[in-house]
Amino acid sequence: MTKSKTVYFCAGWFTDKQNKAYQDAMAAIKKNPTIDLENSYVPLQHQYKGLRVDEHPELLKDREWATATYNGDRVGVATSDMLLAVYIPEEEDIGMGVELGMAQALGKYITVVIPDEYYGSSINLMSWGIADNFIKMSELANYDFNKPGFNFYAGAVY
Repeated sequence: MTKSKTVYFCAGWFTDKQNKAYQDAMAAIKKNPTIDLENSYVPLQHQYKGLRVDEHPELLKDREWATATYNGDRVGVATSDMLLAVYIPEEEDIGMGVELGMAQALGKYITVVIPDEYYGSSINLMSWGIADNFIKMSELANYDFNKPGFNFYAGAVY
């Protein structure tokens, strides 16, 4: 297997659960031989002027930072081969919803990764419907993204 797919790494980092899932997913995709992480788009690594809003909350009022960061992410979705969303069922992220919608509108393949301990929990109908595939976090390091497929989510929707 070769590193042929670039991903838009869609994941929150705003809560302890999201941050743990973010770190676990990042470790897994670093091991995945079918993801070209070096050329993928990781929004947290592409904040405007290298300034992270979690480290500089004053940026929430900075229109230049917000506009440039949003547009960078929009371009990241458009130029990546696919979108990989790290999803915590009980912690919906409106930003992730927008990124999922952008990717779907652009015809990108969408895989939603859910940490094993939350897999099977009810998820939002719109998040369920937009994804092409759902996998557990434990499957991420070895999943072959060169052979994308469709898979239903095992849990219920709300």
